Amino acid sequence: MSFVIAVDGPAASGKGTVASGLARELGLPHLDSGLLYRAVGRALQVAGGDPDDAAAATETARRLDPHDLEDPALRTREAGEAASRVAVHAGVRAALLDFQHAFAAQEPGAVIDGRDIGTVIAPDAPAKLFVTASPEVRAHRRWLQLKDQGVSLDEILADIALRDERDSARSTAPLVQAKDAVLLDTSEMTIEQAADAARRIVEAARARWETSLKGEASQKG
Repeated sequence: MSFVIAVDGPAASGKGTVASGLARELGLPHLDSGLLYRAVGRALQVAGGDPDDAAAATETARRLDPHDLEDPALRTREAGEAASRVAVHAGVRAALLDFQHAFAAQEPGAVIDGRDIGTVIAPDAPAKLFVTASPEVRAHRRWLQLKDQGVSLDEILADIALRDERDSARSTAPLVQAKDAVLLDTSEMTIEQAADAARRIVEAARARWETSLKGEASQKG
């Protein structure tokens, strides 16, 4: 059984930074699942399609190539908005499930961040974190990333509010904290403090997981 770390949370909460840091420290592969949806949305935009067209978005998701995730354009504000729009389609989510399941099944484990990792993609993950922060803090963080693109803080805050509503209200795999996920609010934390808190959460989860595996092995023996 692989040691999967599921890191969920809303946009700009710091989950990607936390997840990538854990992956580096533990030597595990990392998947930013949001890039999958960004890649679908970006591909639709390039082709002149509509992210709100469920059939077109689903077909695009089925044709997604892993190399598409390397496109720098996926980090733009426009790609993030398109990702949020295509992610509401059940067909898109179903098309990307196999990719994510295969990634999570790797040995000795993996770190995956997104919005439904601990609830849908890897519900049995030994370690689950739900990373969040206040809307104002998240908007400021995202603005620092995008201000060179001429975006105002007020625009980013409005985008954050819209994405939160869309992600939480969708009928398929809405953004919710898994019952067994540990809440990590990074509103008042530096990157280093958030990384340290996440590390301690994962260390505790791994200790419980290893103890459980030993117990199962002794029962079989």
